[in-house]
Formats: sequence, structure tokens, C-alpha cells
Amino acid sequence: FHLWYFICVVLSFGFWVPMGSVLALSTRPGRQNSPFPQDKPLSRWDRRDGRLPNPGSFDGLHRNCKDVFPQQIEGVKLVINKTLSSFFKVSHTFHLSAVAPSSYRFHAEHLQSDTDSKETGSPMLIGEMDSSGSLNAHSLFHLSEKIRAKAVFQTQQAQFVTWQFETEYRGSDFTAAVTMANPDILRESVIMVAHFLQSVSPQLVLGGELVYHRGRAEEGGILTLAGQYSGPNWVATLNAGKGGAHASYYHRANKQIQVGVEFEVSTRTQETTFSFGYQMELPEAKMVFRGMVDSRCIIGGVLEKRLYPLPATLIMGAFVNHRADKLQVGLGVNVG
Repeated sequence: FHLWYFICVVLSFGFWVPMGSVLALSTRPGRQNSPFPQDKPLSRWDRRDGRLPNPGSFDGLHRNCKDVFPQQIEGVKLVINKTLSSFFKVSHTFHLSAVAPSSYRFHAEHLQSDTDSKETGSPMLIGEMDSSGSLNAHSLFHLSEKIRAKAVFQTQQAQFVTWQFETEYRGSDFTAAVTMANPDILRESVIMVAHFLQSVSPQLVLGGELVYHRGRAEEGGILTLAGQYSGPNWVATLNAGKGGAHASYYHRANKQIQVGVEFEVSTRTQETTFSFGYQMELPEAKMVFRGMVDSRCIIGGVLEKRLYPLPATLIMGAFVNHRADKLQVGLGVNVG
């Protein structure tokens, strides 16, 4: 019944909503763009039963640091969220921009209801469309308590851009995942990605990523090793491989202030970047401020203010690129 309800509502909106090119399911820049709720394992320093915790997913190794940095905002944006039931909600996004075409985006989510659990196999479906007829669709299925499968489909107008399938197994102290992207039998091309993370101690996680790509003209693979060490209020992470290195450090100073530092080296572009970000929360004022500065001479900040008692959040941001002499200012309102 839930699936049929989801399909009917999406189709009904499709008849009167102007279609457009897809806007990616976005979070803040640099964040992992997974639309599904992130399963947060118990903190390594809070675990007291003597067993090693699950290390989580490979894509989430740098998440603590990346969540501190602000999301770049430009133009005027209005987001209206509406919860239709415990398992279904929709949102409308209107974006007026001076540097890109203005757009409208429709977003629909079919999530698990309160009576569902990971053992029932109830799927999670998320879809987005905007004015050029493109689609961005995600689906997540819990095949068992430890195994889940995910599929991603993206189209650009009438052409498929991405089709990706992933299977993940989460053990008590390790995570293993295999992803297949854009398989094409006629062109004899495919991209395969394998992830593995192992909790070595309550503080230390080690693992790696292997990317294999094959096409008619080329074939090869890239191996990346990863490690993460956690302290009582800080997390240090390092990825290093043939393509470069990515190091991050996250520190929570107190309940209101968090800071993050990122250092990235790319052997392909021969570039090195350094970024510093911070987040300051003022619960009494219902405000959150995020700021950043990096080695490319970019300085920016975003202020989020909850307009209590209204169900709305005001977002104001500004980013300055001193090297390119550019300024971007944005204003947004999130309702619901």
C-alpha cells in the first residue's frame, strides 16, 4: 500500500509540475550526498561492554569534519516541506539565481513507518525532479539485519547518466561493501568499487578502498588505504593512495563550538588545498553559525536562525573569493 501511495502521489504531481534538469540531492559541500538517515554507531569512547564497535561506512570516515563546514548558498531559495504521513513526505524548492538558471525542484520520500523495522524489508524510496525532465532516484532495502542493498538512478533529460547498485554487510566490528556503477555490456565498460573497514581497537579503525574501471580503451585500478583514530572529543582520519591523500581532524571544544581541518593532495591535478572550518551553536538564541577559510583565499559563513514559534528557519550566507575577486550572497527560508 505504501509503494502504491508513493507512486500515485509522484505521478499526480508530475502532471502539473514543470519538469527540469535534476539538481543533486544536496547537503553541505563536501558532505556525503546520501539521502538516507545515517546510522550512527555508539561512540568508541562510550562503549563499555568490552566489544569492538562497528566502524560504519567508508564514505562516512570524514563526515564529522565535513559537517562543520558551511554549505555555499547563492541567490534566493525557498524550501517548503510537508509531511503527509509517518512514512511519506514531500518538499518544493524554488531557487532564484544570478549565476545559473532559476529552477524548481520537487522532492518526495517514502520512508519506513513507525511500525516498520529493518527486519521487515520495507523499502526506502527517494526521488527528485526539476524543470528539464531529469530524475534523481534512490532506493534502500534492508535484506536482513546486517545486509542492505541500495540502488541509484540519475537521468539528464531523456538520457541515463548514472545507474549504480551497492550491497553492504555490517558485522559486529567490520563493514564490507561492493558497488557496481554504469555497467554497459555493449561498450564493455563497468566501474567496480570495494570497501572494507575493521575496528582494530575501540579507538582505531583501519581499512581500504579498491576502485576498478574497465572500458574499451583502458583498464585499471586504484587502491586507497584508510585509517581513523578517535579520542574522547576528537577524530583524526587519513586516506592515502595513488590518487593522492586526504587528511582531516575534527575537535569538539564544548557543547557550542566545533572545529575541523582538512588537507587534500591530488596527484592528478597536482594541487594541494588546506581548509579550516568551525561551527558555533547558540541554543538560547536558536542560532547556528558555520564559517570557513581555505588556501584558495575563499572565506565564507552561513547563519541559520530558527524563527520560533513559526515552523521556519532563516538562512543567510556570504562567500568571498579574494583570488578571483568574486562575491556570492544568498538568502533562504526553510518552512516545515
